[in-house]
Amino acid sequence: MMKKMMLAATVLAAGLGLALSPTAQAVQSPAAVQAAKAPAAVCTVNDNGVNFRGGPGSEYPVLGQVNRGQNLNYRGRQGNWVMGDLWGGPTGVWIHAAYLDC
Repeated sequence: MMKKMMLAATVLAAGLGLALSPTAQAVQSPAAVQAAKAPAAVCTVNDNGVNFRGGPGSEYPVLGQVNRGQNLNYRGRQGNWVMGDLWGGPTGVWIHAAYLDC
């Protein structure tokens, strides 16, 4: 019985030593890596009834409308058009920069 307890204690101590080693600490979980990334720039719609479109121009189809206060994660810009992901809504949409505070 005493040998089993000593063996269990040795195995436990070896496992703790591995978990606390510099090599083990250098490995990060995907969640930790994700949290370390810089947050996306956020733009806020500054008017009501603002169209969001399928591309960077008025010739692209209107996919819907948003109102003042709606947030958008900024993903890029082409000319006067900003592309991003609406919070709680469609992603990859385009809104004219005049209607956004970024």
